[in-house]
Amino acid sequence: MTTAEGNTPDFTINVNWGYFGAGSAVMPGRGRPTGNNGLMEVYLNGTTYWHGVPTDVWEYTLGGYQVLKKWLSYRETAVLGRSLKPEEAREFMHIARRIASLLVLNEALDRNYRLI
Repeated sequence: MTTAEGNTPDFTINVNWGYFGAGSAVMPGRGRPTGNNGLMEVYLNGTTYWHGVPTDVWEYTLGGYQVLKKWLSYRETAVLGRSLKPEEAREFMHIARRIASLLVLNEALDRNYRLI
């Protein structure tokens, strides 16, 4: 977790990761991911962001959904009704690490699956 100018992290998510659509369904928004050279900065708000999220981890989909983006959409402050707790912010990092591990194992997992 990185903050602008070394400030204390602000766990308010307010850069349009998610919003209520028709029938109170939570819809993913655009959020604020930025990146280059294979690494992303994923913003919670104007001052706090995760730095160095690998692009392939950020873009990983499961069941047609971009996993990390979907996770953030349900935690937008306007949707959740509160800011994230520090342990919830850590969970984002744990999920990103799990996805990275899956991506490393992907070829071996596919190879083993074909042997079944």
